[in-house]
Amino acid sequence: MDLTQNHFELFSLPQSYALDRDRLDSAYRELQNAVHPDRFAAKPEAEQRVAMQWATQANEAYQTLKHPVNRGVYLLRLQGIDALDASNTKMAPAFLMQQMEWREAIEEARADKNMTVLDTLANDLRMSHRRIETQLADLIDKAHDFGAASEVVRQLRFMDKLIAEVGDVYEELEN
Repeated sequence: MDLTQNHFELFSLPQSYALDRDRLDSAYRELQNAVHPDRFAAKPEAEQRVAMQWATQANEAYQTLKHPVNRGVYLLRLQGIDALDASNTKMAPAFLMQQMEWREAIEEARADKNMTVLDTLANDLRMSHRRIETQLADLIDKAHDFGAASEVVRQLRFMDKLIAEVGDVYEELEN
């Protein structure tokens, strides 16, 4: 086992944004089974440490690859691009306007305690999230336009925050 492998190599997956989630899950379980620290409890301390390093790397790689934003950020980092660089705030004006409209809709649903509007909004956000994920896969895997992909990763991150905010409002209204 090689601790210098990137996350995709670790799981024997192609280095692409589009990812077979079942294959990732299976490769993760297989690797975890092989390197789980409990399997090395009776081994010398050095072997236990190596097993712990492998288990830690496997967990980190899995968490990164299974999450769409983190996977995009990681793929761009492999290309030498910091997609979440604080100095890079470029965002399409149309997306910014849409984001403001969504935030206003969330606040209106909260104020009106309107679960129906919140349900519709949650569905719209999830559909937009999937559309942006598809766009990101095209930019990274097909067009190899990593600069544009960087902006789309940030959009996807905004979508995650909006979806989480809707979840918070659901919780708030249910209590």
